[in-house]
Amino acid sequence: MDTNRLSKKIEDVLNKQVTQEANAAQIYLSYAIWADSEGYAGIANLLFRHSGEERNHMMKVIEYIQERGGKSKISALSAPPKDPKNLQECFEKIFQHEVDNTTAIYGIVNLSQEEKDWATWNFGQWFVKEQIEEETLVMDLLDKLKIAGGDKATSESLLYLDTKIGDQEDDADLARDASVDNP
Repeated sequence: MDTNRLSKKIEDVLNKQVTQEANAAQIYLSYAIWADSEGYAGIANLLFRHSGEERNHMMKVIEYIQERGGKSKISALSAPPKDPKNLQECFEKIFQHEVDNTTAIYGIVNLSQEEKDWATWNFGQWFVKEQIEEETLVMDLLDKLKIAGGDKATSESLLYLDTKIGDQEDDADLARDASVDNP
């Protein structure tokens, strides 16, 4: 008896997301190593943690495929991008990566809606919310860097920024959670 509850198209797009999340983990890991080698221990700490978070996302997708009777596939990973020239480029590349990942998540949700696969659609909603958080977090990093002086930031402002970023939470505040009492 076939117990696979995923269409071939859904299983394929989910397995593609497994690779996307694994690649994301490698990108964050690569940039964390770069940041650490440049003396940005706080930023490196944040990026190392996010590498692990991306790996956790990969595991969520693998587990979902398996639970629905499909078969997860592990594909070769791309080489991480070359080191950024500076923090501005680092944060911009991370932001673009998150936007690309959001597009991939939307593809899964759209396909699941087309196929009326409500279980996968529901599963995808967690990732939609997660991508809002991820994009917001990186936009906050870009804003903080801009306030610190951007690519013309002084060593003192970069040191302060690195310390603040190293101490910050991994989750960003979202507009959907705002209220009059907690803007």
